[in-house]
Amino acid sequence: MDPREIKNLLNNLKNGDIDIDDVLERLKHLPFEEIGCATVDHHRGLRQGFPEVIMGEGKSVGQIEQIIAAMLGTGSNILATRLDEEKAARIRQGFPTSLYHGDARCLTIEQKPVELTGKGKILVVSAGTSDIPVAAEAVVTARMMGNEVAHLYDVGVAGIHRLLARKEELLAAAVIIVVAGMEGALPSVVAGLVGKPVIGVPTSVGYGASFGGISALLGMLNSCAAGVTVVNIDNGFGAAYAASLINRND
Repeated sequence: MDPREIKNLLNNLKNGDIDIDDVLERLKHLPFEEIGCATVDHHRGLRQGFPEVIMGEGKSVGQIEQIIAAMLGTGSNILATRLDEEKAARIRQGFPTSLYHGDARCLTIEQKPVELTGKGKILVVSAGTSDIPVAAEAVVTARMMGNEVAHLYDVGVAGIHRLLARKEELLAAAVIIVVAGMEGALPSVVAGLVGKPVIGVPTSVGYGASFGGISALLGMLNSCAAGVTVVNIDNGFGAAYAASLINRND
């Protein structure tokens, strides 16, 4: 439940469209609900502007279904991350209105339109095609959090002309998320071209000495371009959440 929904609820009560019992029914699960396998934070949308997001990795299908049902009951849209195709297919049988975003490994349910709250565009840039799963997770997350989102894929430093040819798109963005594995050089290049917040996302893509993304992480943390912020390895969701907070039109 978010501030907009609370205001609508109170306006409906004021106008006589609903009664006090209806309001109490809608509010009875605030601030959280115990459902056995989880304690669902129904207050998060009101408190932070974005509802709780379900991390699908490590949870059973039954646990995810219980959490989805609880969140849908309070009017929230659903974003579940890190779901493989098999698990998502089983969940979709119980929630046929859901959508599975294969590249992003995310499942969404929009029972109400996502309100555009971002003041500008978030651009997600990936260095290589192998980085797309993490970049796509950022795209889906940023869209579900009310942002206009665009993406540029496979424009890494091995062919820097591909990035330079898209400079207008870089300059048009309010916040840029840059996803890269290997040595993680791309965020430094992007941050050197624009005067916008740049959030680097190291990925675990790379050969042996990349150490599962640690080389890219350290490269981004040691960026010579001022102002590069870095999230954890493969954390497209975290980057999109941070970008949404930066971009939010409060």
